[in-house]
Amino acid sequence: MQHFLPDAELDARSRRRGQGLSPGPGGWFSDDEHIFPRHAEFARHVVEQGGRIGVGGHGQLQGLGYHWELWSIQSGGMSTHDALRAATILGAEAIGLSADLGSIEPGKLADLVVLEKNPLETIRNTTTIKYVMKNGRLYDGNTLNEVWPNQRTLPEPVWAKSTPAVNAGIR
Repeated sequence: MQHFLPDAELDARSRRRGQGLSPGPGGWFSDDEHIFPRHAEFARHVVEQGGRIGVGGHGQLQGLGYHWELWSIQSGGMSTHDALRAATILGAEAIGLSADLGSIEPGKLADLVVLEKNPLETIRNTTTIKYVMKNGRLYDGNTLNEVWPNQRTLPEPVWAKSTPAVNAGIR
């Protein structure tokens, strides 16, 4: 993520904010104050009974947030296979798009990821992204350089080599 976002932007999206003394997001919480383990357990029961759930990153941190959500729903005892189904075909079915998304089949959109490690062994292997295919174009998973059908380097972000335009704090 550090390759694609400035440090300040990444910190703002991934670190907990607040001191816990005022309205809004608080500081760190005790384990018994977190509701998510119960949500993850509920999600497991829904899938085990034949229901559908989906995974979503909610925009907090594009890309990595989706993995966190996937790992979280699996943490309630759901099998890694069912968690991956929730991230693919079950989610597509839940929003009515399974004719176009959610599985690799002729006639469906060619958007997929190629992993270096098996996520069935441990769900956290979902971040071992080797390649990404989007709209039939293949990209390197670490740089997003296009590999196929053309070979193109992703332009360097403007913030990668920039410095502040002002001498903050210096008078």
